[in-house]
Amino acid sequence: MPRQSIKTDTEGRLRRLGLAIRAVRSERGLSQEALADAAGIDRSHMGKIERGERNVSLLNVARIADALSTSIASLMIVAEI
Repeated sequence: MPRQSIKTDTEGRLRRLGLAIRAVRSERGLSQEALADAAGIDRSHMGKIERGERNVSLLNVARIADALSTSIASLMIVAEI
């Protein structure tokens, strides 16, 4: 099985997840930097996640969800995944 990346994500799941994270972050009134700090993720990496440029690990999705006071499941629902 090939390694998953934005190039092999033909269904756009990474992009949709990134847009969902951005939407929830905006709803909460957080800057990208504030979310990155709260989740313990580098700000530039957070930007790449939001743009769907990174295949984010489940552990980082959990950290982001916690920082947004939401669940992984809720993020996936918003992302329609």
